[in-house]
Amino acid sequence: MSSWQTYLDSQSDRFLQELLDFLRIPSISSLSENAADVQKAAEWVARRMAAAGIEGVRILPTGGHPVVYGEWLHAPGKSTVLIYGHFDTQPVDPLHLWTHPPFEPIVKEGRVYARGASDDKGNMLIPILAVEAMLKTEGKLPVNVKFMFEGQEEIGSPQLPGFVAAQRDLLACDVVLSADGTQYSENEPALLLSLKGICGVQIDIKGAKGDLHSGVYGGTIQNPLHALAALIASMHSPDGKILVDGFYDAVVPLSEEDRAHIAAVPFDEEAYKRDLGVDEVFGEPGYTTRERAWVRPTLEVNGMWGGFQGEGTKTVLPNEAHAKITCRLVANQQPAQIIKLLEAHIAKHAPRGVRVTVTASNASSDPYSMPADHPANRAAYAVLEALYGRPPYYVRMGGSVPVCPMFLKHLGAYTVSLGFGLEDECVHAPDEFFRLSSFRRGQTAYAMMLEKLAE
Repeated sequence: MSSWQTYLDSQSDRFLQELLDFLRIPSISSLSENAADVQKAAEWVARRMAAAGIEGVRILPTGGHPVVYGEWLHAPGKSTVLIYGHFDTQPVDPLHLWTHPPFEPIVKEGRVYARGASDDKGNMLIPILAVEAMLKTEGKLPVNVKFMFEGQEEIGSPQLPGFVAAQRDLLACDVVLSADGTQYSENEPALLLSLKGICGVQIDIKGAKGDLHSGVYGGTIQNPLHALAALIASMHSPDGKILVDGFYDAVVPLSEEDRAHIAAVPFDEEAYKRDLGVDEVFGEPGYTTRERAWVRPTLEVNGMWGGFQGEGTKTVLPNEAHAKITCRLVANQQPAQIIKLLEAHIAKHAPRGVRVTVTASNASSDPYSMPADHPANRAAYAVLEALYGRPPYYVRMGGSVPVCPMFLKHLGAYTVSLGFGLEDECVHAPDEFFRLSSFRRGQTAYAMMLEKLAE
């Protein structure tokens, strides 16, 4: 057994108590009344990093919630690794659905329950502990390491793009390890290869100058709700293909290797339907359900509203209607270009007799993909296989993680997802928890990964 592993084992009780202290800080980034708590969490992280032996630790302003930075750069000729995570959390509503108060952590049956336990405080603390173990036992790290922990991930990291661009030299690295991520199951590892990007618009349709009596005026002018329904319907074929001209033009076709990787990941479609409470799956023809979820672009209506929605009947011809749409994007699609295509489609198909306005959402992110055979992916593959006793699945995600394309754009560095959360851990929901077995396993994984990257 390595000396750092012996140290990790001997300090496990202390590390757990430190995690509980960390979890007691209500660092909810979306609520202004918790801004001081986000700052308090940053100060906790900075102190803990310094205690681990990490150098140059400082809290850096961003114009919003802060970033904590630190480094250890005494491995000449070796690569430089940037470790990323976040110390802010989601809100806790609805509070009455929590079994215990969300910021009073409870350890029960090998799990720690608290807001932020899995996303991302438990995972974020892991690499700090691994580095401490290596420095305390060996006096050095096998590679150069930088740390960047943020306090605004749960609100979309609004100041982070400008911060990373401005701090390009400080953050310069060869590869990023993200502590914000998951494995496939307790006994099955996963290696993330791609994430979807995102963009969106709001459609506002106006008709008459005010709501009208549907008996007096119905059938004489355009109904904004009818116009919106027709406009939305024009965006998909009956079988689910997106009909916006040019939408698929930049999409990279799936290779046979891609399809084989996806097919190798266990998927029970009957269980999927049963869990979701639907009778059948639906979507773009020619692709499996998993392929559509992971590697095909989508256009989804997230909300539609207008007219009377109260109890009973109100015979009104409404004067306005609205919809919010988001598109999940895949490799080579660009949010700005997709917005232009949506605007052109809406202008072309807008029904007569109404005024249509399209407003792009501020929330956008480029898609992200990393080659399976990238050296850092090969290193992670070997580490995960050794830890779990079986090779990891190559997985993709339909969601968006903006820091990954951000690091690639500004630092020229790919991001390996090396987090140890699991999908059932109630992330963003009441009774969030983190498995202590994952907390311990992750510490070993990070030490192994730093050694592997030095080879």
